[in-house]
Amino acid sequence: MALNRVHTIDDRVRVRTALVSVWDKTGLDLLVAGLLASNPEIRILSTGGTHSAIERILETAAPERLQQISDYTGQPEMQGGLVKTLDFKVYLGLLAETYNEAHSRDLERAGAVCIDLVAVNLYPFSNAISQGDATPETARANIDIGGPSMVRAGAKNFHRVAVLVDPADYAPTISELSTGKGTLSLATRWRLAQKAFAVTAAYDAAICGYLARLDLERVRADYDVR
Repeated sequence: MALNRVHTIDDRVRVRTALVSVWDKTGLDLLVAGLLASNPEIRILSTGGTHSAIERILETAAPERLQQISDYTGQPEMQGGLVKTLDFKVYLGLLAETYNEAHSRDLERAGAVCIDLVAVNLYPFSNAISQGDATPETARANIDIGGPSMVRAGAKNFHRVAVLVDPADYAPTISELSTGKGTLSLATRWRLAQKAFAVTAAYDAAICGYLARLDLERVRADYDVR
């Protein structure tokens, strides 16, 4: 199968649907308020604890703007939250291209929508392994799968999607949405994509480095191996 090549993109993209799933909830109130101010009709998809936090933020504002990912996909979360966002409708929404008619048909067929902004930060792997009582199982449990996948998908499709991996980027993004009448520029999406891939690269490097330091006997000692 040939690689999918994109030829036509928009400089400014309106943010109509945002996916927000963050471990670090610093600045979440600023982000949510800013998204709603930029587009009162915005749809916010979210998961788990982030969904609960946004519910509290929107309690007296616009609670109808928020939807659980599981309600959107029609699939409940896997026990322990192991699978929440790894769903075809989510990645179709992240990777669909604006001027691709086949992608538009796929979106319609699946009942999916384009996701224009992703705010994700990852399980704190480095913090977890730095604790004095950290074990191989502690490390394994703190390896984020869905987060990096969403970040990479959104950043790959910077033609249309803005990816926020750092709360420090919330304020300037909201400012641009305000001055840009609910839109973000290609320059901003490109800068955020660069940062997103740097974050996932560092995250994977931390995991690789930790695993490389462990021998098999240390791993076996952490489990009841049958």
